[in-house]
Amino acid sequence: MGGGVGLSVHGLFRVATEKTLFAMPETAIGLFPDVGGGYFLPRLGNQLGTYLALTGFRLKSRDVQKAGVATHFVESSRIEELYKSLLSLSCPGPQDVSQVLNRYHEQNPIDKDKDFILQTHIDKIKNTFSGATVEEIFQNLERDGSEWALKQLETMKKMSPTSMKVTLHQLREGAKLNLKDTLIMEYRISQGCVRGKDFREGVRAVLVDRDNTPSWDPPTLEGVTKEVLMSYFAPLPVDRELKL
Repeated sequence: MGGGVGLSVHGLFRVATEKTLFAMPETAIGLFPDVGGGYFLPRLGNQLGTYLALTGFRLKSRDVQKAGVATHFVESSRIEELYKSLLSLSCPGPQDVSQVLNRYHEQNPIDKDKDFILQTHIDKIKNTFSGATVEEIFQNLERDGSEWALKQLETMKKMSPTSMKVTLHQLREGAKLNLKDTLIMEYRISQGCVRGKDFREGVRAVLVDRDNTPSWDPPTLEGVTKEVLMSYFAPLPVDRELKL
């Protein structure tokens, strides 16, 4: 979660264990999935990244690998052994590292025959979260009307309307950008969140007072106009832009 994701998810190899927890819960605190979330989330396929970003759904254990967030799944009790195997490689290249990781991954029996936790909902996620706007996604879920769809609606209606709109636009744009340009975009968004009210309110409600009753401003999707949305993506003064 958070910075831990940013330090690892952009690597060529990403190892999860049965203790791994992955989530992007930022819309619940008036923020957005930063740390390059705009780059890796839209590349998960089947709108899975959009779903994870807007709902904050948590992935655990082997599901982190099955979702494509991790590349390999290794037992936590064998991590030290894995380190030693990797360090013993004389001239390691990507193929050599991959062979070692593949061996440990294939030998891991934990949840090996268990279906991906979202497998039965993949088609619904792909169809409902493909909307061009958050309003359209809401309409898709309402039209679906299943118990699962209504539960997602209930969850998303608790999130910051501004954060959800910013996040969706971030992911749609990030799908077309390289990582460097995505990070520049996300820095601009972060400055918009600092200027706005929802980030402070979300932190207060979830992390400080913990009353879990944030007062979002604006409180509705309709209140987040296109002008407001695009202000989060506007270029900053040259001396304040992120330089990479």
